[in-house]
Amino acid sequence: MKITHSSGPTAQGPADWFTGTVFMDAIRTPDEQSAIGSAHVRFAPGARTAWHKHPKGQTLYVTDGIGYVARRGGDVVQIRPGDVVYIEPNEEHWHGAAVDRFMAHVAIHEADDQGETVTWLEHVTDDEYRA
Repeated sequence: MKITHSSGPTAQGPADWFTGTVFMDAIRTPDEQSAIGSAHVRFAPGARTAWHKHPKGQTLYVTDGIGYVARRGGDVVQIRPGDVVYIEPNEEHWHGAAVDRFMAHVAIHEADDQGETVTWLEHVTDDEYRA
């Protein structure tokens, strides 16, 4: 058993990855023991990720608020606390808070053989977000 005591500061989400105000707390970073990475991510109303994809897929567990998730070419779907979203490997998608509500989720993903967990793409437009 390995216990890692909380010590890292909350980080603001980088502008290249997000639109709006987003805060992230790392839970686990892939290392030599496990390829699993995870973070608790909090989105202010209207905040969202850029389009992105994960080589081994991603699981989201919504912990608070109301948010949205969409895959490229698909509908925007509302997500709520307790919802679990599985995104297929290399499926282009985005997720974030509803227009007028905060949303938080735990994001879980796995590194590929090169250690990559995500490829960031272009920002989600306002029209895509409101679709």
